[in-house]
Amino acid sequence: MTGRGEVTTGPLPVGQFVTLVKRALTSEPLFQRQAIKGEVSQWKSYASGHTYFTLRDNDGQMSAVIWKGRCAIHPSIKEGTEVVVTANVDVYVKRGNIQLIVERIEPVNALGAMEEAKRLLVERLRNEGELDRPRIRPPVIPKHIAIVTGAGSAALSDMQQLIENRWPGLRRTVIGVLVQGQRASEEIVRALALTRRLADPVVAAQRGEPPVDLVIVGRGGGSPEDLWAFNLEPVIRSIIASPIPVVSAVGHESDLLVADLVADVRASTPSNAIERTVPVRAELEQWLDELDERLAHATRRTFGDARQRLIGLHARLKVAPLAGINVERRSILSLQSRLNRTTESKLANERTRLASIEASLHTIHPKRVLERGYAMTQTKDGAVVSNTKMLEPGQEFSLHFVDGSAEAMVTKIHTMEEEQ
Repeated sequence: MTGRGEVTTGPLPVGQFVTLVKRALTSEPLFQRQAIKGEVSQWKSYASGHTYFTLRDNDGQMSAVIWKGRCAIHPSIKEGTEVVVTANVDVYVKRGNIQLIVERIEPVNALGAMEEAKRLLVERLRNEGELDRPRIRPPVIPKHIAIVTGAGSAALSDMQQLIENRWPGLRRTVIGVLVQGQRASEEIVRALALTRRLADPVVAAQRGEPPVDLVIVGRGGGSPEDLWAFNLEPVIRSIIASPIPVVSAVGHESDLLVADLVADVRASTPSNAIERTVPVRAELEQWLDELDERLAHATRRTFGDARQRLIGLHARLKVAPLAGINVERRSILSLQSRLNRTTESKLANERTRLASIEASLHTIHPKRVLERGYAMTQTKDGAVVSNTKMLEPGQEFSLHFVDGSAEAMVTKIHTMEEEQ
């Protein structure tokens, strides 16, 4: 410890000292992604797209900046508007100014109204018993997944890649929708209605594919307004009405969305939804091999133990009084009968379990669909083509049949709407 009047270091250049201050502030978690409430003053937007303002109240104020494209700005925000910002503390070294780098800004009134509507919906659902209703367990091995999310989004790309890594060729249908804005709720509801139709065995048979047995609906992260479609009642009612399990997969760090509360499974991100519902095929096959080996070992051990007991009983019979021979004989016969029944029952149960898993693996194998005369279409980068939106005229693609593959090119695209 230094004494009074002493300095901790030699004299530092002021620029170096301000840099040290900046480093200390930006590395402190308390000053990062902090929610702060205050009144807007000196609000000014520049041609560069950046917006500068001061956030103040009666006890203090700080300079703040919203970099171009960093976050959405509600049109009602102006001088005097009370807002809540999520911001990181930073230091502008050239001037030594401490400022807030804003990542989100919301008017207190608008945010409060939205949250109140959400609270009332949750309360209504709780009173109806929807939050406590039994959930539908997702299948251990899904045969056909419907993904409802933004077409061409990073979230969709991540899910597609993760599915292919974990279970190559797993059947999935992508239903592209708007995931934010005024029309998002309507499109998500229509998409969920389509998943119910694709889950119908009759419709699935007509399409030559297994029925949809799992739905993933979601998007990547964003501001509360960006995610608000997943708090709206039409979307929530559609999730509740689904006869097949629905996974809510919205990437966000804020409070729970209403969709999270009513879905059968809540995933923290779209990628987490795949990790929670799609097993790794190689690991499952290894587990089956190990199970088969354990079953064989247990059977051998059971027979070995029984054989040793029978040998012991036989030795006792040789030295037992004649009067006890009949008793021991009945004991041996009873033991042998129980052993046979127990062994046969255990073997039958394990054979049934293995046969069921083997049947599931056999049914969902992509070759089964190909053997019925269908073909699997893939783009040049290996993505499975599930709808016409993934193709365009002149694009080259591959057709995979049960006995080989062929290269082809798109000459014309017909949609279902055109054919109707």
